[in-house]
Amino acid sequence: MTLLNKIKWLASILLVFFIVLTTNLVDKGNFNSLRHSVTTIFEDRIVANDLIFDISLLMQEKEVAFITSDSLFLQYENEKVNRDIEGLIERYEQTKLTQQEQIFFNDLKDELTHLKSLEEDYIDSKSKENNKLLKSIDEITEHLHDLSKVQLKEGQQQMFISNERMDTIHFFTQVEIVFLIVMGILVQIIILYKPKEN
Repeated sequence: MTLLNKIKWLASILLVFFIVLTTNLVDKGNFNSLRHSVTTIFEDRIVANDLIFDISLLMQEKEVAFITSDSLFLQYENEKVNRDIEGLIERYEQTKLTQQEQIFFNDLKDELTHLKSLEEDYIDSKSKENNKLLKSIDEITEHLHDLSKVQLKEGQQQMFISNERMDTIHFFTQVEIVFLIVMGILVQIIILYKPKEN
């Protein structure tokens, strides 16, 4: 085998190697981005929406207790419900919050603190005026609704990103196939080509 043939073989092999390496690196970046989007949809959107739902159920329990003046709930259950809500709030804080979501979440926490103060006043007072409590619960429900809408919007955005990545992966896969076929033909031409001798 002549030196020129060896150089052709080496150049062909290196060319194929670099092409495969480059396309694999591009694919790896797209797959990582896709994995991140799917993880974000689950961890930061579905889990957050579940926490919002659980807080809403607990708020409904409170609302029913205040509407019916359920003294047993207020005496024995309300403190446990408050602790459960605090636990859910702590878990919600561990999700990745958008800027708008952080604003709604801060409003929710402020209103929960306000409600807790109103509950203490309500339990201590002889008067069982519950209008302020019910208004506070309505505010909390509205904040939960806002947070739920953010989850939907952000989930849709992450799905859009995932679909874009899937389209990019599909496109690069098609390009890789065509490119590898073309490179295979070129490698064959380079290897089999013999210049005419003078």
